[in-house]
Amino acid sequence: MDRTPIELESFHHVYNRGTDKRVVFNNVEDYKFFIGYLNILNDVEIKNSHVPATIRNGVSHSQETDRLVNIIAFCLMPNHFHMLLQELTAGGISKFMQKLSTGYTMYFNEKNNRSGALFQGRFKSKFVDSELYLLKVIDYIHLNPKNLPGSLNYEWSSFHDYSGVNKFGDILQIDALDGITEIPKGEEYSIWLSSQGDFGDIDHLSIDSKEVPTGR
Repeated sequence: MDRTPIELESFHHVYNRGTDKRVVFNNVEDYKFFIGYLNILNDVEIKNSHVPATIRNGVSHSQETDRLVNIIAFCLMPNHFHMLLQELTAGGISKFMQKLSTGYTMYFNEKNNRSGALFQGRFKSKFVDSELYLLKVIDYIHLNPKNLPGSLNYEWSSFHDYSGVNKFGDILQIDALDGITEIPKGEEYSIWLSSQGDFGDIDHLSIDSKEVPTGR
């Protein structure tokens, strides 16, 4: 896949899925581990995915942590994930995603007595080149489980934090959008999201030209 050079403070829709579209999150423990690593590995000082248990078991980092990226939105589905990331340091997105993919694969393989690749190659990314696309991508990510029962209460999504519930603490940096765009907040965002669903104008930001949020 062609890659747009990643510049500081630029936004990118980042995603990957299991090799052969296999399930990569089997249960609550798997989702929680991946989300924990979103927090832990987003740190300039942590150079690789071999995180000591004393750090891994921590709830969150200090506000003083130097982050590699801002995590603006995410959704974890059984066989893939989506994130909206903002580059904060040179090579930050690549470093963060490499640590995240390697660390989670090591955890998953050890837990399930398997070996080899878990994800479908290197992560994919698309440059978000306008305010319209920025808003659309956030909605696209949060509507990924739209065909699942109770989709707006889907647990493994940053939707909750946009709708006024502080579910994921310091993992998200939604305030990075301040001064860049305006997005409804709290109950207004829930109402707004329920009216969305036309993503034809961001087909170029999808995993492939046929993908729409399906909940699968």
